[in-house]
Parts: sequence; C-alpha cells; structure tokens
Amino acid sequence: MLPTAIRSIEIFKLFLPLHEPFIISLGPIKEVQNVVIRIRTADGCTGYGECSPYLTINGESVDTCFVVAQYLARGLHGHDALDIAGALAIMNRIIYANSSIKSAFDIALHDIAAQQAGLPLYAFLGGKSDKVLTTDMTVSLGPPAKMQADAVRFQQQGFPAIKVKLGETLEADVARIRAIRAGIGPDHLLSIDANQGWHTADAAIAVLRALAPYHIAHCEEPIARHLFMDLARVSAASPIPIMADESCGDEHDAARLIQLRACPQFNIKLGKSSGLHRARKIVELGEAAGLTLQVGGFMESRLGMTAAAHLALTSAAIRHCDFDTPLMYTEDPVLGGICYRPNGIIEVPDVPGLGAIINEEYLRNAEKQVIE
Repeated sequence: MLPTAIRSIEIFKLFLPLHEPFIISLGPIKEVQNVVIRIRTADGCTGYGECSPYLTINGESVDTCFVVAQYLARGLHGHDALDIAGALAIMNRIIYANSSIKSAFDIALHDIAAQQAGLPLYAFLGGKSDKVLTTDMTVSLGPPAKMQADAVRFQQQGFPAIKVKLGETLEADVARIRAIRAGIGPDHLLSIDANQGWHTADAAIAVLRALAPYHIAHCEEPIARHLFMDLARVSAASPIPIMADESCGDEHDAARLIQLRACPQFNIKLGKSSGLHRARKIVELGEAAGLTLQVGGFMESRLGMTAAAHLALTSAAIRHCDFDTPLMYTEDPVLGGICYRPNGIIEVPDVPGLGAIINEEYLRNAEKQVIE
C-alpha cells in the first residue's frame, strides 16, 4: 500500500445553533446542519473537509450527505490521496451531482496533499498571500426596521461591505434598501442578493431599476437559475452589475454563462462546484473572460470557510469575499483556521495544509460512520 493511500474515512454530522434564524428568499435557516469528513492515510497524515448542504440550492441535506458519503468513502478507500483528480473521477462514477458532499472529500484531500507538499493550501493551489482579504456581513431578510438596525450594527462593527438579502416584491425590497441607506448613509459599500426571488426577467429589471438611486455594487442571482437564457437581457437592462450564483455551479455552468455573455460577475462556492479542484477551473475561465469573481459559501464553519479563503488568495480576479456565516454561530467548533480581525479583515493560516481542524469535543458525541 502506498504511504499516501487512504486508510480510513470518518463521516460526522455537525449540528450547531445560530444566534438567530438566517432568512433568505428561499426560506429560513434555523440551525447549522453540516457534514465533516476526516481522511487518514497509511502514513498517518490526516485531512479535514466540511460541507453545508442546502436543500433548495444543491438538493442535498445533512442526511443525504451522510448516506452518500458512505458510498464515496468505500469507493475511495485505498486510493492514493494525492491523486485528487482521480478521486473526483471515482466519486463522479459512483453518483451523479451531490456536489456538496463531494466538496467535503475534495477539501480533505487537498488538505492532505498540501501537508505532504509542505505548503499552505493557498500556495499549493498556486496562490500568494499578497493581498488582504476582507469579508462582508449579511443582513438577513426581514422587516425594513430590523434590516436597517442590523446594517447599522455591522457598519459600526467595521465591516467594509454589507450584503442584503432581498427577493420579494418591488415595493418591499425598495423599502428595505431605502431604510438601510437611511441608516448607513449613501457611501458604505452595499450589495444585494435576491436568491432567485424575482421570478421573471421583467420583474427583476423593474426592481433593479428602482434600486438604482441607492448605489448598489452588484446583485446576486436576480432570477431563477433555470432562466439563465434571460440573464444577459437582465444584465443589459440593469443599472446594477449582475453576479451569477445559483446558476453558476461548476465550470460547465461558468463556460455556458460566459458564452452567453450573461453577466460580468460570478460567485464561486465550493459546495456548488464539488470542491477546490473544479472551483479553480471556474476561476481560470473567469480570469480569461475578464470577469470579477467572489468566493462565498453556505453555512460552513470556519473550517469550510478556511478552504474558501485559501481559494480567494489564488487570483487577482477574486475581489469579493463572503465569509461571514461562522460569525452567526453561537459556538465555534474549529481549532486553527481563518481569524476574523477588525474591519472585516480575514487572516489565512500560513501552515502546511488547510490549517484547520474540528475540535474533538464536537466530534466525540456526533453521529458518525467509519470506513476502513
């Protein structure tokens, strides 16, 4: 057996409470329901990965991920952990889609590979620690007064950019942004995310035009992802730059959107792309097309967000980071990992590998399966 052959894979369910429900147009999130993967190689190296499945976006839940992970683990047992492309090919032969749980395996394999190379993950991916990463902070969907209060609080906490969840009626969404601008002033960087909530291109264009006076930096996913053929028309008519999110899952989606000239920006998430290997392909396509890129996530802990932060250091085209969800947790299960500094600054670990693990206390009593 190769020293770097996969000897065992542990699969854990990770449940954690939030300070308050996180609400978007697709529905509320009341608690963290994630899956953690821990891979051990024959020579004793250990890699960690995590995913945060989302029923209405990637069609996965903590329970489907837990079951599918067992199929994937059996298929990967004995495989060389350094052959990441081969591991992804095995997983894709075992089951179609399921990008969220595949991303957790991908992150753990990259953790091992970067440790074996003696490099921080960003350097293993070809990146440099030559830019300062800052995260936005997201205002959950709700009444205008509550959203204004949250935005003001985030501004006072020093976050350089505020992201606002929208996606309801024109009148309701304009009222929300009007209230937020009244609270934070006209100049603070503000973006919006409709999460596909404006159901037609015409409806989206109407809302985007109505929001033009409020100086919005960009809008994520204004229309349903199956309407991607209409996204170019929305982009052309919108005074606000459009960023594809749910409609840009993997590199194939990215290539299609670029060919259609659908929008000038992409939001990359590891849970949509199946992990770092395929996310890098989106980055390369975006760079070549001159697009502006954002790296974000779902409800990952600092472990999953650390992987995303390493990715964000690999390209100058990645200009926005949306790494705020761990700040919504009431508990932090991660040792190491990214650190949140004043003014939204993110510090990325500079040790070999991912540089983050899950505290054993959170795994000891978790539901788990072991494949060895």
